[in-house]
Amino acid sequence: MRLRLGRPDLGRHADRFDVPPAGEDADLAVTFLGVSTLLLDDGRSAILFDGYFSRPSLARVLATRISPDPQRIDAALTRLGFGPTARQLKAVLPVHSHFDHALDAAVVARRTGAVLVGGESTANVGRGGGLDPHRIHVVQPGAAARFGAFTVTHVVSDHCPPDRFPGAIATPVVPPARARAYRCGEAWSILVEHASGRTVLVQGSAGFVPGALDGRRADVVYLGVGQLGVHPDGYLRDYWHHTVRAVGARRVVLTHWDDFFRPLDQPLRALPLAGDDLDHTVRVLDEEARRDGVRLHLPAVWRAEDPWARTAP
Repeated sequence: MRLRLGRPDLGRHADRFDVPPAGEDADLAVTFLGVSTLLLDDGRSAILFDGYFSRPSLARVLATRISPDPQRIDAALTRLGFGPTARQLKAVLPVHSHFDHALDAAVVARRTGAVLVGGESTANVGRGGGLDPHRIHVVQPGAAARFGAFTVTHVVSDHCPPDRFPGAIATPVVPPARARAYRCGEAWSILVEHASGRTVLVQGSAGFVPGALDGRRADVVYLGVGQLGVHPDGYLRDYWHHTVRAVGARRVVLTHWDDFFRPLDQPLRALPLAGDDLDHTVRVLDEEARRDGVRLHLPAVWRAEDPWARTAP
């Protein structure tokens, strides 16, 4: 098959960057920070998915060992208002343990006083990163855990095929390390209920376990679509059915569409066509969204948004 060059133009989807901004009276805000990094914040307590800020270049990932970038991490946390002398995060929750999700997790938890939450593979990233064992919480699938105002439930999921670094992380990963050391480990669908009653499903990877979310409910889904666009329509429709439709969501915000080798101080751009096709993903998922009466959006980076807000049809 011939290699596809170029990348989708985000300008074609400009009208989808329309998640309502969070007002001062919002019960809960979500800030998108690239890939599947999401901050859920009510002004008093907050949790962070992934916390991936280093974003090393493709050349570095392919040719060298990679490490968290303290300067980029501190710049992001400062901009978000977190740090050792500021208010604390309650938890850092990688959706799985690939480097573009978990590379920075231990450093972010250490810098902010947060607990690192995930499976044994994520725990080994934390151990290798020097995190205090008391700040590592290994989850039990399906069991709810409370972090501040947030109740979090991890449901077993799967990584979108192909998983280039499959398998578990059996021993601590001490950076610098090759990208392949960050194996996927446990992949999760993560359900969150806030004390306000707001609910959200964070689906970090475009994989699924049929029936795993049946009987669960979420108002909003942050839906990972990385690599989804290279699959046939049927896979995309199955993915929607077993995630969005399964939990009865009315609003969907797409994540993991941006080129994660590009630093966050530069404008986001779509992943290249060699590995994904955002245009194809949006076309197919938009058909499913219209069928279900669901709103389909893209998030604006660094902007606190309120996906639970009502908007005119």
